[in-house]
Amino acid sequence: MSFTLPPLPYAYDALQPYMSKETLEYHHDKHHQAYVTNGNNLLKGTEFEGKSLEEIVKGSFGKNAGLFNNASQHYNHLHFWSWMKPIGGGKIPGALEKAIVDGLGSVDKMKEEFTAAGVGQFGSGWAWLAVKDGKVVVMKTPNGENPLVHGAKPILGCDVWEHSYYIDYRNRRPDYIKAFLDHLVNWEYVEEMYRKAM
Repeated sequence: MSFTLPPLPYAYDALQPYMSKETLEYHHDKHHQAYVTNGNNLLKGTEFEGKSLEEIVKGSFGKNAGLFNNASQHYNHLHFWSWMKPIGGGKIPGALEKAIVDGLGSVDKMKEEFTAAGVGQFGSGWAWLAVKDGKVVVMKTPNGENPLVHGAKPILGCDVWEHSYYIDYRNRRPDYIKAFLDHLVNWEYVEEMYRKAM
């Protein structure tokens, strides 16, 4: 299957003041579009043509770095836009909250570990909530990697590449992650991914 860039599920200015219109225009229209364009070019003529995005991500990891980087970042961003919504954050749906408490002790502990993962990721990468061995865990990955290639299923990811936050937060990555968790996360979409992962 070839990669396509879907429109954002909300207006470019819908996440303000926590994520600006300028950030979304650059991040979605330029960065994500580049992963789609490069991924399509690198997919041509490979054994992965015709496979699902998830199969391409898992299959190319450690074998075809260029294709993997672009395919994985395409996967990550497809979900990243849906992991956010206007007036996000707030109450976590019951089944998901129970799973978070079971896996990590409390919602506060989850936020603390998730923030530490994002802040502690040297250079570019992602902070994650994922399901591994039936439990919700916090993970971090470098560059475009995601939990799929580490035996887990991602249910929430925060992009900590500088292009995701530098326009709005400069070097204040902890403030960006706090705003993401408190004001942007679409917990209903996280719950949907959690149900599929179980």
